Amino acid sequence: MKAVEEMREFCREALGIPESVFPELIPLGGRGSDRSFFRLQWDRGKSAILVHYDPQRVENTFYAEIAEFLKEIEVPAPRVIRHGPAACLLLLEDLGDADLWSFRKTSWEERAPLYRKALMSLHRLHSFPAKKFPSGRVRLMEGFGPDLYRWERDYFREHFVGKVCGIRMDPAFERELEAELSALGERLSGTGRCLVHRDLQSQNVMIREGEPFFIDFQGMRFGSPFYDLGSLLCDPYVTFEDREREELLSFYHRLPPEGLDWECFQHYFWEASAQRLMQALGAYGFLSLRKGLRAFREHIPAGLRNLRQAVSQAASLPLLRELVLTCQKAIARR
Repeated sequence: MKAVEEMREFCREALGIPESVFPELIPLGGRGSDRSFFRLQWDRGKSAILVHYDPQRVENTFYAEIAEFLKEIEVPAPRVIRHGPAACLLLLEDLGDADLWSFRKTSWEERAPLYRKALMSLHRLHSFPAKKFPSGRVRLMEGFGPDLYRWERDYFREHFVGKVCGIRMDPAFERELEAELSALGERLSGTGRCLVHRDLQSQNVMIREGEPFFIDFQGMRFGSPFYDLGSLLCDPYVTFEDREREELLSFYHRLPPEGLDWECFQHYFWEASAQRLMQALGAYGFLSLRKGLRAFREHIPAGLRNLRQAVSQAASLPLLRELVLTCQKAIARR
C-alpha cells in the first residue's frame, strides 16, 4: 500500500488543499476487489473518497474511464476528481454512506421508489446503442460469451460446490450438468447485447438525497440485461418478498421500448439469476476461504436459497436444481 503521506500529497494537489490544512485519511472497509478505500476529510466537513488499487487486477485500471463515460450518458456515477495511473490512486466524489443495502429493513413503501429509480438508471445503461460505444477511449473487460459463462460455472463448482460444500460430483452427472449449463450460457447469449454493470447488488448502489448512484462498475462489459436484473433483484444481501420482486421486474419490463412478452421475460430473468448466483456463491467461497474475508461466508445461506428459488422457476435447469438441493444438505450438515 502507498505511504499515507504520498496519498495525502496526491489529494492536496488534486484539491488545492494548502499546507496549513491537515487532511485526514480515514480507512474504509474493503470490497473484495484488491482495492483500499479512504475517506479524506478537511476544512470543516469537506470530503472525498480516495482509492488505492492493484493494477494487476486489470479491471481496476478502467474505473476512471468508465465513470466519465457514465456521466456523459447520464447514468449516475461518482465524479472523478483526479486519476493518478502511475500511483494507482483515484480520487472520487464522496457520495456518503447510504446505499440500497442500508435501506433493507425499511418499509417497502420507502424502499420501492429507490429501486425503481435505480432500475430506470439501469435501463438507460442497457439502452445505450452498442455501436456508439467509444471503444477507442473507454476500455472494458471482455464481454459475456461462452468463455466467461464457462468461467463462472467452473468458479462455482470449484470454490463453492467443492471447497465450501465438500462435494465431489459423479463424472457422468458432471458431464450432463456441464451440457445443461453450457446450453444456459448459449441461451443467455441470445437475450440481447448491451452494456451491463456486472456486479449490480445493493451495496453498489449509493443513495444520496433520495437518488441512486452506481459504483464498483469497473467490471462493466457487454452482455445480457437479465444478468444485471438478476444481480439486483436476487441479491443475497437483501430480502424481497415474491410480490416485491415481481413488482420491480414488471416495472422494468414496462419501460420502453416494448420487447419480450412477460412470460418469456420472466423465464430469462430466472435463468440469468441462476447464472449470476452461481458466480456469487463461487465468489463467497473464494473470498472467504482463499482471501480470508470471512464476512462473505455469512451470505452463503441466502445466496443458496435464492439460487434454489431461481432453479425452481427455470424448468430448463433440473440438474442444477438437483445439485443445489445436495449443496443445501451439505451446508446443513456442516
